[in-house]
Amino acid sequence: MKIASIPKRGRKGSVIYSETRHGKVAREYVPPQNPRTAQQQDHRRNVRAVSARWSTLTQEQRDAWRAVAAHKYFVSEEGVLVRLNAYNLFVSLNVRRADLGLSQFDFPPAEPVFSPNPVDELVATFTGGRFTLKLRVPSPPVQYTLVYAAAPVRSGVRYVHHFPLLGLLPPPKDGWSDITELYVARYGVPKANQSIWIRTCQHIDGWTDIPKVARARVSPPAA
Repeated sequence: MKIASIPKRGRKGSVIYSETRHGKVAREYVPPQNPRTAQQQDHRRNVRAVSARWSTLTQEQRDAWRAVAAHKYFVSEEGVLVRLNAYNLFVSLNVRRADLGLSQFDFPPAEPVFSPNPVDELVATFTGGRFTLKLRVPSPPVQYTLVYAAAPVRSGVRYVHHFPLLGLLPPPKDGWSDITELYVARYGVPKANQSIWIRTCQHIDGWTDIPKVARARVSPPAA
């Protein structure tokens, strides 16, 4: 009888196989959530529009993207350095721009040199019955700083991986940037003692640096 071998990695039917430091792992495939939020739908439209625009570029413009893609690494939303071909690099940079309502590039922009991300600690409190969520920003950030956030989790959780984009970091005041409205608009007011995870990265011309993660436990209301 012929027996199919277990794949090293990838999906087979309803099972996903992977190799970890603990050995081979098999887990059930769970379809990703598709809430079809307005932000999600806008992003998908931007992906389609930018992808279609590749075919309108001149040969000179495509060659310029190929030259850059051959020698550059690209930082994904998960903070992973990846190599992309010319088309994927064009789409990735310009979709990031489109998601922020910024103009598009026909020629690849120069890769910037990022200074260290100045965003520091995250503080979540209830003051006078009002929830506030702030990031300490002791020095001015660069052109744009993107703020991503996971849904609130139990305080004992040590790792989260899904960080939807909330928007741009509001201008700091007295060294603190108030992201309460951004967070509550997405997830509502969290419960006391839940943990909030925030990820920020600096953005210049479609390029981003390695994301920086901050987390905080929601302090209970003062008695």
